[in-house]
This record gives sequence, structure tokens and C-alpha cells, in this order.
Amino acid sequence: MIIILTVGIPRGLLYYRYETLWKEFFNNLNVKYIISDNSNFKILKDGKNKCIDEACLSLKLFIGHVISLKDKCDCIFIPRIYSLEKTEQVCTNFNCLYDLIHNLFPDLKIINYNIDVKRKNTEIKAFINLGKQLGFNKKDTIKAYKMAKEKENIKQTYIQNSAEHKLSSNKKKILLLGHPYNLNDNLIGKTVSNYLSKNNIEIIYSYELPKKYINEYYKKISPKVHWTMNKELLSAFMYYKDKVDGVIVLTAFPCGPDSLTNEMILRKKGKSKVLLLTFEELSSDVAVITRLESFIDMIEGCVYA
Repeated sequence: MIIILTVGIPRGLLYYRYETLWKEFFNNLNVKYIISDNSNFKILKDGKNKCIDEACLSLKLFIGHVISLKDKCDCIFIPRIYSLEKTEQVCTNFNCLYDLIHNLFPDLKIINYNIDVKRKNTEIKAFINLGKQLGFNKKDTIKAYKMAKEKENIKQTYIQNSAEHKLSSNKKKILLLGHPYNLNDNLIGKTVSNYLSKNNIEIIYSYELPKKYINEYYKKISPKVHWTMNKELLSAFMYYKDKVDGVIVLTAFPCGPDSLTNEMILRKKGKSKVLLLTFEELSSDVAVITRLESFIDMIEGCVYA
């Protein structure tokens, strides 16, 4: 008998990487789900009150999203990822996310999956396990996963083609470089992207980099990068830096992997115009807007031969 649940999906962290895959998977199995609202100051406040001070801003927001959902659904979807490549690792927040949420909310019902390519726990195995938790057989789960994966690939192709089209724009172009969960968050990245759009700037996002370049361009900075998602950032920087008018690096404090990546970028920027924005507290947009104004003025004042 299939267990019918309403699944809660926090709008944070891995959601911005796997949104299409997750939604299509649940849709294909006719599983109801709800997604938390866009980040707001109440969500941030709730997350900060529940989280340790040393946690990064993105994790505090994620926990706030969990709190906003926990009384609105039957269970919360909290995936775990350790590695996506055999010789690499993702952020430790993604390694421990399930355990962290379970410890903070011991009475909360959680469904999850585990991806760890190093130990042969592949994505399809993870989804088979997820389907089992929802009461579905292996055949139906695999079918739902493959259909969802196809939709995800179509979406990714569209995004990557969009970036190439943007490069031909006559507008000033800025690469907005950072993790999708920061770039697309309502309180973090949207502050930056909204301001740039209002000032007629063409925005290219680092996650729009075609996949075929990811395992190539980071090597222009370092032959090996331990953190998979930061490797993607380095590749995006090296691929786009000479094709755009400026680069804005967006980081949530105090991200360890990002601190290393940012230093690599600053050392390799050459003549590129780079602005580093680190978000720690979100009480006001004034300081961010002021820095963006100065950066745009600098870019528009540059004369190219």
C-alpha cells in the first residue's frame, strides 16, 4: 500500500541545485509537496535562534525554512550528499544535514537520501531509497526518476544556452559568481541581481556554465580542487572573466571552502574587475547597494581599446 504524504521541501541549500529533479520526481509519483516561502527576515531570525553562531548564513536560513514548514506537512525532505565525484567532496553542511536537522528537531519526521559516489551510493540508488520510504516499488521509482532526470537535463540545456546568448548582448555584462543557494536567495543574491537589472546590466550566473567546461577550466588555477561545487565556481570564473566587464563574487560568511576559492580568484584575476561581497548579517541593503554603485561606476568608466 502506497503511503500518501505531504512532503515539505525547504527553499534553501540544495533546493536551488535540484529543484527541477525533486519536483518532477514527486510529481511523477503523485506525491503532494509544499515548498517554503522565499526567505524573509522572520525565517532568518528563527534559523539564527535555533542554530549555533558559527554556522554560515546559508545554513541559518535553511534551518529557518525547516521551522517554517514543520507544522504544515507530514514530513520534511532532507537529502544528504557526501561526494559527487570519486576524488572530491561537497561542503560538510551537506554531509551532516540530515543528522543536524534530526538532532535539532528530534520529533520531526524526515525522509532523505544519501549520495556518496566514493562509496558507490549513486544518485539513482538514492532515489530508489527515497521511493521506498514513500511506499513505492523499485520499478515505479526508477521510472519516475528517469523522467525527472530528463526534465532536469532539458532545463540545464536551456540555462546553458541562455548564458551563451547573453554574451552577445550590447549591455555591460557582469558575472555573478557564487553558489545557487546564495545567488537565488531572496535575502542574499536577489538584492544584488535586482539592483544590477535595474541598472541595465546583463547578468551571467556562474551556474550557467556549460557542463563540458567544468572539468577543464578550473585547472588553469589549480590541477586539483577538493570541493566539487567550488571547482565549478573556479571554472566559471576562468571561462567568463575575459568575456564580461566585471565579476561579483558572492559569499555567505563564514564559508570555509569559499574563503579558499575567493583567494584563488583574487590571485588569478589579472586585469579583471572583481568585487567580493560577503554576507554575514542582513539588517540593511544600504552597504551592499553602495558597493554595487561604486563597482558599476568603475566598470562604466573603463575605456577599452
